Formats: sequence, structure tokens, C-alpha cells
Amino acid sequence: MLLSFLLIGGIIISIINVIRHPANSGGHVSAVLITLLFVCGFLISWYVRQFPIKAQDRAIRAEEGLRFFIISGKALDNRLTIGQIAALRFASDDELVELAARATAENLSPSDIKKSIKNWRADHHRV
Repeated sequence: MLLSFLLIGGIIISIINVIRHPANSGGHVSAVLITLLFVCGFLISWYVRQFPIKAQDRAIRAEEGLRFFIISGKALDNRLTIGQIAALRFASDDELVELAARATAENLSPSDIKKSIKNWRADHHRV
């Protein structure tokens, strides 16, 4: 969060610096390069955060899909969002099938799913 604010501030200040240095004057190329570096730094920080989150979402979808299949013998409904599936991972095995069907039928939000869970199953492996 702090890094994002610093990089956005750097981008804004470097753009102001580019505007203050006309193309014909010295220092314009340096100002443009500094702006490009800040933009690249911001993009790198964004992707460094987003890629692991997507990978973790895929792992949760796969783990809960396998768990649902082992319990019910059927595949998890494709209409469930990753947020709903992430909320279902806290449901005990006894509640999972019924709660997944209800989440699909009633389009429950992840917080509604969590409120409906009676026997919580801890997730100690979340990063």
C-alpha cells in the first residue's frame, strides 16, 4: 500500500517534471526516462501482487472442487464465483454440498455463505 502511494506520487511528480522541461531544452530526455521508470515500477508492483493472488484462487478452486467431488461424487457448479468457493472452504464436510447448492440457487454472497456455516472448518494453510 505504501509502495503504491510512493510510486503514484513519483509518477505525478515526474510528469510535472516532463511538462516543465520543454522538448528543446536539456533534461527532457532524462525527465521522460524517470517517468517511464516510475510507470514500470508501478506495473511491476501491481503484477507482483496480482499473480500470487490469482494462483491462490486457482488452488482454492481446485482444492474445493476436489473436496466437493469426493464428498458428493459430482463436480462443483461452474456458476459459483471464486469468492463463493473461498467462503465454502470454511464449511464442514457435512454442510458443504447443501450450502454449495444453496449458494448457487440463491446467489449467496461470500459473507452470507460464511454466516450460514454452523460447523466451521479452519483453514490454517492460507498464505
